[in-house]
Amino acid sequence: MGKKTKASKKKKKAVAPLISKPKHSLSKIQWALLLGLLVFAFCCFLPALDAEFVNWDDDRNFYENPTITSINSENFGKNLKQIFKEDVIGNYNPLPIVTFAFEKHFIGLDNPRYWHLNNIILHLACVMLVFFIGLRMRLSTLASILLAGLFAIHPMRVESVAWVTERKDVLFGLFYLWGMLLYIKQRMEGRTTLRTIGILILFILSLLSKIQAVIFPISLILIDYWFDDKITIKSILNKWLYFILSLLFGIIGIYFLRQQGSLESTTNFSGFQRIFVGSFSYLIYYIKAIVPFRLSPLYPYPSEFPAFLYPSILSFVAGALALYFSYFKRYKAVFFGLAFFTANIFFMLQILGAGQGYLADRFTYIAYFGFFFIVAYYLDNTQLNISKNIKVILVAIPLLVFAVMTFQQCKIWKNSETLWTHVLKYYNKVTLPYGNRANYFRDTGQTQKALADYAATIALDATKPGPYNSRARLFFDSGKDEDLPKALQEYNKAIELEPNEGEYYTNRGATYARMGRLEEALVDLNKAIEIRPDFYNSYLNRSVIQNQMGNLDGAIADIEIYLKYEPYKAELWYECGRLKNLKNLYNDAIPAFDRAIQLNPNNGLFYIERGKAKFSIGDRANAKQDINIAKNLNTQVPKHVWDTIMNAPN
Repeated sequence: MGKKTKASKKKKKAVAPLISKPKHSLSKIQWALLLGLLVFAFCCFLPALDAEFVNWDDDRNFYENPTITSINSENFGKNLKQIFKEDVIGNYNPLPIVTFAFEKHFIGLDNPRYWHLNNIILHLACVMLVFFIGLRMRLSTLASILLAGLFAIHPMRVESVAWVTERKDVLFGLFYLWGMLLYIKQRMEGRTTLRTIGILILFILSLLSKIQAVIFPISLILIDYWFDDKITIKSILNKWLYFILSLLFGIIGIYFLRQQGSLESTTNFSGFQRIFVGSFSYLIYYIKAIVPFRLSPLYPYPSEFPAFLYPSILSFVAGALALYFSYFKRYKAVFFGLAFFTANIFFMLQILGAGQGYLADRFTYIAYFGFFFIVAYYLDNTQLNISKNIKVILVAIPLLVFAVMTFQQCKIWKNSETLWTHVLKYYNKVTLPYGNRANYFRDTGQTQKALADYAATIALDATKPGPYNSRARLFFDSGKDEDLPKALQEYNKAIELEPNEGEYYTNRGATYARMGRLEEALVDLNKAIEIRPDFYNSYLNRSVIQNQMGNLDGAIADIEIYLKYEPYKAELWYECGRLKNLKNLYNDAIPAFDRAIQLNPNNGLFYIERGKAKFSIGDRANAKQDINIAKNLNTQVPKHVWDTIMNAPN
């Protein structure tokens, strides 16, 4: 394992707790090395700048998230508050969602390059913190560069950096590492009120970024161990406030996961078998730290529990023995590194939870710091009699190999097609990658490719309703009347397989409406609202149908319900006002037009309809003003409207 740190007084002194005040400033060569590493790491992630958003949680996190898509100058503050009140797919990580809100507002959804750039910048900030932590923990400059370099460009970093949704990794990592660094400075230079508050704030920000930050107090205890040579009751009790916060956020996280159904098992594995899933994942994380093989955004569960998972329980045994002997034999770096890794990965081993995969590259973002620290430490403390130049070569070789792998791995995140095609290279007996790639082909107009992937999805599992619903949408969106019966057939199949999903009835109702079968459409939409009253698209579709059937009161009521969910759709405020005009409810219609114009002051139709309403209540001067505005916006004003309003006396 390496030499003991207490073999002699001289060796003990080399790792003894440092009480004296260290240097605060870096030398020119240290700054040059750090800057060179940051530039090198940035180059490794360059392919990510050309990547699009992908249809794996990017949609639900931001580009189809109503709280984000509706954000504008008027509702910015309100939407930011709302972000802290809700989860996204069962995950309570409001701080990354807040960053998405800022990006949508100031950059827009049409510039993914800048969203990816922000991920890279946050990752590079984490790299800097790792370098500073290495120096503070008394690694040499070369060892600290190796520590930061491994953290920067190990191929298992790619998922956390190149996937915009994983903003939560680089953001929680930033505050987590910053808090660690500040705590180390406090250990070395003394406690101050400002530092204590700073560490607490950074911890809370990390918790608000990702629930994985609940392990932070254990990481602080391990830092205490590094400086004190032991783990003490005092060290643990001193972290009581951090543990309370971890427990609180853990309960909040479990609550939202349970509400979403994310804690329900997606496999047929028993609770006992899931222990072996965890031990196998633990083993694979060890292996991938050294040899990052078969990297995939998704590691799906096998359809049946494989017998080869049982022997993997030895990974838990070996890990426990390694921790025991390294602690009592005083191999400090080994114990610190293994304990740090184990603590930060343990709750990610899917023993209790059951996500879509049994492991994920992104879960190692902070945890692998422990492994990298062991490697960097023994670069400084190796017993081999080698020159500094040889050490530089030993540092450079793995970094160069990992750099090439990382550069190539970034390319799979170019778009949803490249992403899911890469997954299918390793897992072609799983429905999820086929279905998601099919949706990408459908949305980009590649109909035949989409149909082929939907067929492959259904061939693998014909009992899931999702693929039928998605394929039906492809037929519905084609715009061809001859495709509507195909869409109807697919929706019928989806409802047959899952009769309690309101969305399917909403979609079939829209299909009936396009086919002119309004009564059947209304029945389906009523059923959809009965099942899922919060699926607000049902109200919009029913409003259209009731309008077509002449039930203006019902149409107005439905569109008003829809606007409670989506209050920033100018066209629908206009439609609400137009329907009220048809009912001669002019005083009620005018506020709806006012709202539409407030949201979009450049649509002449809004002014024409408001002008008609104002004219009808006798406000002729303002009615004429609205008609003139519409004309100045180059909107064609109907002749009879112009003649009636503009020729009338005030």
